[in-house]
Amino acid sequence: MSPLDISLADLIARLDEELPGASELARISEARLRAQTLSDLGDQLIDHYVSKAKQTGASWTEIGDAIGVSKQAAQQRHAPGPFEGYTHLNRHSIVLAQEAARTHKHDFIGTEHLLLGLLGEPRGLAYEVLMANTESEQRIRDAIEEALPPAGEKSLRGHIAFRPESKEAIEQARRAAADLGHDWVGTEHTLLGLIRAEESPAAQILRNLGFTSDELRETVKTEITKRSAPRDKQ
Repeated sequence: MSPLDISLADLIARLDEELPGASELARISEARLRAQTLSDLGDQLIDHYVSKAKQTGASWTEIGDAIGVSKQAAQQRHAPGPFEGYTHLNRHSIVLAQEAARTHKHDFIGTEHLLLGLLGEPRGLAYEVLMANTESEQRIRDAIEEALPPAGEKSLRGHIAFRPESKEAIEQARRAAADLGHDWVGTEHTLLGLIRAEESPAAQILRNLGFTSDELRETVKTEITKRSAPRDKQ
């Protein structure tokens, strides 16, 4: 196996650098949060290649053998979920939303966290659209922090549930992709989903920043056309 480009020493050095005055107990809490994020990313890595294997005709028995679990366990673990069809960048934004909820010690994933997740993925089209309109990432972060509930008393372990408005935004993201005729759900669709969940905190934040649902849809449509044009010429 080829070595990964990340090492334990790198992780320790980065955490110590970012939390220079923190106590060892505070560093344990932060290390656990980062370990969970790494675990989530690892699951996504496996899911990616499971999907590829299925496309090439591999059976669940073969996939289970490759993972080291039974056929039934492989099917259950990798059954189509709410993020089926999401791009890798968009899946990463969801992981970042989960991390944001844990960092703030919230026992839920709200639309505010989903918006923070989009800001944490600068390679995504949603980030580009947000920056083009506001020209300030910090302005958006400040607006989100102002809307977030107070931090909880202790960090949570395991699964963190999505709030109803977040589930609505996720569903609206799928609808936005379908409306535009796209067979993927990218960060840009999640951004559209957030503003379409009209009663959600994220929708209010976006409106306060000057976005409207219709204008955002047209911007996304235009930017996707621009991105696909060079590929069409090849």
